[in-house]
Amino acid sequence: MTQQYKEIQSIEEWNAALEGSSSRPLVVFKHSTTCPVSANAYNEFANYLNSDAATGDADYVLVKVIESRPVSNQIAEDIAVKHESPQIILVKDKAKYWTASHWSITEAHMKAVMN
Repeated sequence: MTQQYKEIQSIEEWNAALEGSSSRPLVVFKHSTTCPVSANAYNEFANYLNSDAATGDADYVLVKVIESRPVSNQIAEDIAVKHESPQIILVKDKAKYWTASHWSITEAHMKAVMN
């Protein structure tokens, strides 16, 4: 079953997602719409979401780092993760559990960590 992600564009949406991580894991994908490396990572993220491995027991959000810079900065601040893009962050209980960036973002890597 394909998992859906929600694009978040406001600090309020981020705060709600972060709050939700107390009860459900949150997967944050930071995407740069102008970067070829990010485009590749986005494809890997989408492949993961379309795979049988993607768990329905997590929430998935996407942040476009150029278009939603304040949200991207707030995420880095709230969970103390240096901003990079592309970047994927697994958040549990409002804290970073795992993160990867650039070419480390692969469908296989996500499956290994999240399942």
